[in-house]
This record gives sequence, C-alpha cells and structure tokens, in this order.
Amino acid sequence: MTEFELKIRKIQDLMERHKTNALLLQQASNFAWATCGASSYVNMAATNGASSLLLTPSNHYVITDNIEAARLRQEEHLEDQGWEFYITPWYETNQAVDRLTRSLNLGTDHPHPGAADLSAEFPRLRAALTLEEGERFRKLTKLCAEAMDQAIRSVHPGMTEYQIAGIMSNETQSRGVQPIVNLIGADERIFRFRHPLPTSKQLDRYAMLVLCGRKWGLVCSITRLIYFGHLPDELHLKAEAVAHVDAQFIISTRPGRKLQDIFREVAQTYNEQNFADEWQLHHQGGPAGYEPREFLVTPSSEDIVSVGQAFAWNPSITGVKSEDTILVGMDKNEVLTCIPGWPTVKVQLSGQEIERPAILEIN
Repeated sequence: MTEFELKIRKIQDLMERHKTNALLLQQASNFAWATCGASSYVNMAATNGASSLLLTPSNHYVITDNIEAARLRQEEHLEDQGWEFYITPWYETNQAVDRLTRSLNLGTDHPHPGAADLSAEFPRLRAALTLEEGERFRKLTKLCAEAMDQAIRSVHPGMTEYQIAGIMSNETQSRGVQPIVNLIGADERIFRFRHPLPTSKQLDRYAMLVLCGRKWGLVCSITRLIYFGHLPDELHLKAEAVAHVDAQFIISTRPGRKLQDIFREVAQTYNEQNFADEWQLHHQGGPAGYEPREFLVTPSSEDIVSVGQAFAWNPSITGVKSEDTILVGMDKNEVLTCIPGWPTVKVQLSGQEIERPAILEIN
C-alpha cells in the first residue's frame, strides 16, 4: 500500500472499532497526517485548521471555502489523492457536514454536536510513522539542525532574547520550516524557567535556544546551549550529568520496550548522577510526530516502542538541558538533529559510546 492508502486503512479500522461510518477531521495535525503532509491552517498557532476532511462510506471530502480551495488544489494537490472538494463562499455557513452525514454515525477529532469524540485516538496513530514519514523527518531535522547551528553561532553578549529569537526565526523560516516553538533563555532565566519565553533580557554569558520546527506537518525538537567565557564547574558537572541521562534515554528506547520501563531506567540514572528529583521538575518528552510530543511519557505509560517511531526526549537539570530528535531503527537509533562539528560529551553505557551535545564555549 502507498502511504495514503495505509492512512485510509487506519482510519477505516478506527471507525469500525468505534462503530462510526463517517469521520470529520479538523485538527491541523490530523489534516496533515491524513493527507501525507498538507497544510490546512492559516493561523499556525491554531489547533484546528481553516479546512477539514470528511470520510464517508461513499467518498472522501475536503470541506473548505472559496478562500482556501485554490491553494489546496493547486499547491497541496489533494485532488490527486482522490479528495472531492465541497466548497462554499466564505460569507456563508458551510452545511456540508450536516448534509453529507445525515443518517450516518459521525466521529470527529474535536467536539461536535451529536458526534463521537475520537480525538484521544489520534496521537498514537500519528506517532506510528511510515517509511515515507521517516524520510521526511530526516529532511526536516537536517534543516532544523542547520538553522540552530547558524542561529546560535550568531549570538553574542548584549543581544536581547527577543533579538536571538528573531535570528532563530529567520534561520528557520528561510529554510522553509516554521518555528512553532522558539524559546530563548539568558543567564539566570535558564535556572528559573524550564520554558523561557523570550524577553528584553540582555545576554551576559549564558544562553539556551530551543526550537520545535514544523514542515509537512511533522515537528522536530532541538535544544543547544552556549557560554561566553570559561564554563563554571557547576554547569560543567550538570552538563555531564544530563548527557548521561539523555544517553540512557537513547540506549533504552528500543523496539518492544515499554515506555514505563524506559522511564524507570532514566529515573535511576538521574539518581546515579546525584540529581534524583530533577525529573519531577519538567516532563521528559515522548514520541514526536505531528505535534512536538504526540503524548508525554510518564512513569505509568504502557505504550510499546516500535521501529520507525521518532522520539524527542528532553531531560533537564536546573540550568542545563539535552534535547534532540531520534528515529528508532531496527538495529540502532539514529540521532536526527545532530550538528556536525558541535562539541559533545561522550558517554559510555552498556558497551556503547553515545555522544550528546555539550555546552558550546566561546572564549
């Protein structure tokens, strides 16, 4: 089966399990997943797109208005996949769902009157990547790694976090990727906040740049840190410790493993590095796909890792963080967002040497 045929088969299986014979998809992430990468949003911060998909026993519809229809046809090529367009003028209420699903049992990925809400099913469907999605992930992560490398090497003391965020945005957007998460922390703000939204704070010595980039609907994550001057012993110690934790994540995330078992091993690594409680201060990440994390892994997560899944783990110890996007392979895992020439911490675990990004020192 083609990627698209496989997606339709998964949707049909979902509908059969829930005894529905029509399905409405309006979330931008689900629109991208079901169409193999098409964009339905106008406001990229919105959960729901400006167009939706409707699958019925007889047809597959794109429900949209006259504003969006031309782009979806000419640039997203949805008719080539077999989608039939149902278009209304922008100034009229679109009654397509009511008309096309009359007497049908409707399921949706968002609250809708009289329909079964199946939204909880989709994160795991999206996290089970196809080979084609894996290849798109490789292209996306290479672009994000390049953007991060160029952005962070352009940073210098005296810049505001806003200015650094602007550089990050420019480097990312210029490569055709949307920076849907663009966090910048400088100096003491890295120690205070796990999610430092950029401010007018001026950089003195230490900066953290966090990027979640989206293209073809897929989202990858990467974090890097830079220090101007001699790295203090405290930061050096913490950077080594968080590298060990991240390496444990990479070693442990193998096909057939239960996520709660991986979490337990990582919590033990935090303990061995003398930072036992730090995992409680911030989530540790989870499967990547059409959201930065399709769902967050917790100590009770029972999901099983499978070949071809992408994961974005982000262990942190107050003041430091390690984050890359990896792809689970049959024989080994692939770190997709590595930056050639970036300094690394070499960690020996289970007879393997795992390289994790170090803090870049500029003297």
